[in-house]
Amino acid sequence: MKEAPALLICMGVSGCGKSTVATSLADQFDLEFIEADEFHSDANRAHMAAGNALDESMRRPWIDSICDALGDHLQGNRNCVLACSGLRRAHRQRFRELGFRAQFIHLCGDKELMAARMTQRRDHFMPTELLDSQYSDLEATDDEADIVSLDIKADLPQVLSQAAAMTRIFLQSKPAGCLSE
Repeated sequence: MKEAPALLICMGVSGCGKSTVATSLADQFDLEFIEADEFHSDANRAHMAAGNALDESMRRPWIDSICDALGDHLQGNRNCVLACSGLRRAHRQRFRELGFRAQFIHLCGDKELMAARMTQRRDHFMPTELLDSQYSDLEATDDEADIVSLDIKADLPQVLSQAAAMTRIFLQSKPAGCLSE
């Protein structure tokens, strides 16, 4: 029986460093990097840039597009890392159901830290004003066994090192039902 490819999802609210961490992990572990923000429609980007949070009817086609792209990677048996907010449990569940061996790294931090990081970004469609809605939309992850949390208040090299250690453990672990040869 062939082992499913790995899907690592760097998740969290805007400003937590999903793209930075995911890019680093892609480079270190030879994973294909997928940026969820690239799948937003122009209308969604404009809506958020105007300071309006997305509702579920606007998120659904976005998640569908991400899942379609991930499906292509699954068919190609390619290991991936996805930078995606993953705020809703239902969205996380959609990623789990694709058939990958999945692991989430939830990049956590307080609102003040995220706001400070967001104000330093240039050319990003997500305004700091939407940070409250991100925290409001973030559904608890406590009872989801495939999610590990990483506090991002440390300096970037330390966060990247911790994320790499988590990834190494995940990639080296045997999936459930897999027998050693």
